[in-house]
Amino acid sequence: MSGRPQSAAPLAHIKAVLFDLDGTLIDSALDLAGAANDMRAARDLPRLPLSHFRPMVGSGARGMVGRAFDITPQDERFGAYRDEFLQRYEARMTLETRVFADVDPVLAQLTASGTPWGIVTNKSTYLSEPLVRALGLQSRAATLVCGDTTAHAKPHPAPLLEAARRMGFAPAECVYVGDDQRDVQAGAAAGMATVAAAWGYLGLGEHIEAWNADHIIAAPAELLNLLVMA
Repeated sequence: MSGRPQSAAPLAHIKAVLFDLDGTLIDSALDLAGAANDMRAARDLPRLPLSHFRPMVGSGARGMVGRAFDITPQDERFGAYRDEFLQRYEARMTLETRVFADVDPVLAQLTASGTPWGIVTNKSTYLSEPLVRALGLQSRAATLVCGDTTAHAKPHPAPLLEAARRMGFAPAECVYVGDDQRDVQAGAAAGMATVAAAWGYLGLGEHIEAWNADHIIAAPAELLNLLVMA
């Protein structure tokens, strides 16, 4: 901002932090790709490397089924494949999924400073709640808004506005951190500051520089440099 001292934090006005889940807080790629590969194995198809699936992890079942079988939602098989994928993923979703190691210290520092943080994900509630609980995040997060909590999922702003409402902050007092272009679009539409997490899955669309996020950070700790905390 013009006139701001260089030593001042760019997000000094922020009072609460909201995070995307997959690819931002947690690395769920191994379990999501594993479920897709289990489907391939059941059809006598060879397993594909994690690198084939990883960019599309943020797209959930749609992305995993698409990458596993090279089909789109318009394919007549897609609905049944998606349902099978979700069943297989639910059965194994906590086997190899972990909170990113570099994220945990950031969450601890936010909590220690009295800066509340929450989670806004497009993952359905029946998957999100047990996963977040298993990873020890549910008791620490101020709120969890899922893909079916509101009538719309990201990139619509409704889930982010609901999270801000639940936490008792105006949208302008919140920042949303995510690893997908839809996260930036949702945050901007909600009137929040946006931070693109370059350590995430990022998708196969436009490059992260083209998302028009307010900030891009390469590592979770960089978020702390943007904030002013007690």
